[in-house]
Amino acid sequence: MSFLSRLSQWLPFGDVPEMDAKSVFQHLEDNNIQIVDVRTSLEWDKSHIKGSINLPITHYSADSVRQKRLNKDHLTIVICLSAHRSIPAVRKLKQSGFKEVYQLKGGMLSWWKAKLPTLSTSNK
Repeated sequence: MSFLSRLSQWLPFGDVPEMDAKSVFQHLEDNNIQIVDVRTSLEWDKSHIKGSINLPITHYSADSVRQKRLNKDHLTIVICLSAHRSIPAVRKLKQSGFKEVYQLKGGMLSWWKAKLPTLSTSNK
């Protein structure tokens, strides 16, 4: 694979499959969904979707995916703030054999706009 091909996988633009916030919310009751939040730990601490797994895009690797025990057969939703950092994560997960991977359309901004529930682990 050429340098440009490797680099293009990490660029935060291009088309990847998307799912809107209300559809993701409806799937939360399913046992076969996993939500991967690629924002920083600080962002995740302030507000995240219940059950989401924080895997900052800056720490993404095959090893970090294995450590998080992500299931390649589960519906996987990748989240960031505004649907930019999630694009390369969707690409990388698909290349790693994940079957059904989407990004949250509009990112957490769309989740908050829809007034859907979040959790906070920060003390602020």
